[in-house]
Amino acid sequence: MTVRTSRRRPRVRAALVAAVTAAGLGAGVLGALPAAAAGESLAVQYRNGGSGSAQASPWLKVVNTGSAPVALEQIKLRYYFRSDSPLAAYRFACDWAVRGCANVTGTIGTIQESGAAADRYLEIGFTAGAGTLAPGADSGDLHLRIHRTDWQSMVQGDDYSFGATQSGYADWAKVTASVAGVQVWGTAPTVPAGPVLFDDLDYTGHDDPALAAHGWNARSGGGGPGVGGATWAPENVTFAKEAGNSVMTLRTSTAGTAESTRQSEFHSQAMKFRNGTYAARVRFADAPVTGPDGDHLVQSFFTINDLKAPNADDYAEYDFEYLPNGGWGETSNIFFATSWETYGPDGSVNQYTTSRTSFAGWHDLVLTIDDSAIVYYVDGVEFARHDARYLPERPMVIAFNQWLTDLAGHTGTEARTYEEQVDYVLHVKDRVLSPAQVGAAVAGYRAAGTSFTDTVPAS
Repeated sequence: MTVRTSRRRPRVRAALVAAVTAAGLGAGVLGALPAAAAGESLAVQYRNGGSGSAQASPWLKVVNTGSAPVALEQIKLRYYFRSDSPLAAYRFACDWAVRGCANVTGTIGTIQESGAAADRYLEIGFTAGAGTLAPGADSGDLHLRIHRTDWQSMVQGDDYSFGATQSGYADWAKVTASVAGVQVWGTAPTVPAGPVLFDDLDYTGHDDPALAAHGWNARSGGGGPGVGGATWAPENVTFAKEAGNSVMTLRTSTAGTAESTRQSEFHSQAMKFRNGTYAARVRFADAPVTGPDGDHLVQSFFTINDLKAPNADDYAEYDFEYLPNGGWGETSNIFFATSWETYGPDGSVNQYTTSRTSFAGWHDLVLTIDDSAIVYYVDGVEFARHDARYLPERPMVIAFNQWLTDLAGHTGTEARTYEEQVDYVLHVKDRVLSPAQVGAAVAGYRAAGTSFTDTVPAS
C-alpha cells in the first residue's frame, strides 16, 4: 500500500457536476452490535409457535455452543417487534418451559429512536432456579406469548424478529442473546441516528419515475471524464434481482473508437452531502463480460462538488477507484483512495493511497469525514487516512461511474463490454460509523422492509 500527495492524472470531473446542476441541482446507532464475551458462546433457536392475530408466539431455545458451562441467570434474550400503535401496551406470558415458567422472566421494553426496524422488545431472563447450561446443552423449549393488553389484533408481518414460515427450531440471528450484559449472539435492529439516506436500489430501470422522485439521475450526453467524444448512456444503468436482492449494474462498452464508447454514471441530483459516513457495497471486475480485455477502465464510488474556477480552494472530491487494466501511467491493476483539495493549470492538490492487487469481486466500501480526517475502509479494514487539509468546504453529490481514461489500453475494434455493480448506498449526516455499524444499519433497514429513505436536508 502506497500513500502519496499531489497526484496528476488526465481527467476532468467538472462536467459531472455541471450535469448535476443542470438536472436540478462521534458515532450514534441504535442497539448493541454483535460482540464476543470472554469465553462465552451461545446460539438462539426460534420457531413460530402459533398462528392467528391476537398474539405473537415466539418459541425459543438457548444453546451453549462453547466449552464452559453458563449459568442461565446470566443470560438475557431479546425478541424485537413493532407496536401496532404508539399507545399500545403489551404483556408477556410463559405457557410452558422445560426449566419451568416460574424460572423465566419477561419484560417489554421500548426503543425510543425513530426510524428503527423495531420500537419494542421482549426481554427474557432466568432465575437461579433455571440452573446451568453445560457445553453442548440447550435450555429446552420456551413457549412464550406476547399480546396487547386490550387484546386487539397484532400485526406481525413487520416485526423484526418474526419468521412466519419458521415452523421448526433453527438458529435465528434476529433474536439477540447476552451474557452478563455482553451481547454474544444475533444482530439487533439498528438504525443510524440523525439524517440518513439509504437506498437499496430497487428500481425497474433508468427511466423508472421513482429514480427522479428519490433524487437520482442516470447521466446522459457527453463531457468528461474519460474518452473525448464518448457518450454517457442512461440505458447502460440497469437494475435486476440477484438472489432476491436488487442490484444496480453500470455498463460500459466500446469498439475502440470514441463514437462507439458508451459509459455509465449514476449520481444524486442535489449537492447536500458533506461530513458524515458514506457507504456502498460494490462489485468490481477484472475482465469484460463480453469481448477482449485490456481497456483502461475506471470503476468508482465517490462524492464530489463542482470546481467553480481552476484551482479553486473550495473544491472537494473523495474517490474509491479501481483500474483493473492500469492507466494513468500504471501498467496493471491498481486501487486508489483519493482525497482532492483542487486541480487546474497550477497542478493538482490531493492525497492518495494505492494498492496494486486485484480488487475483483464484492467489497464493502466506507468513507468517513469529520472535522479532523478523511478515512477510507475496505471490507471492514482501514485502507487510508487522509489529512484535515483535504476536508470539504461545501456540500457534494454522491455518485458511481464506469468509464475509459483513453483508448490506448486495447486498440482493437472488437466490441467489448464491462460491468460494475452496486448493492446499496448509505449516507449518515454528521455521524462517523464503523464498518460494523454500517453493516448493522443496512441489515436493520432490510429487515424492516425499508428500500429507500432520505431525511438528509437540502443544504
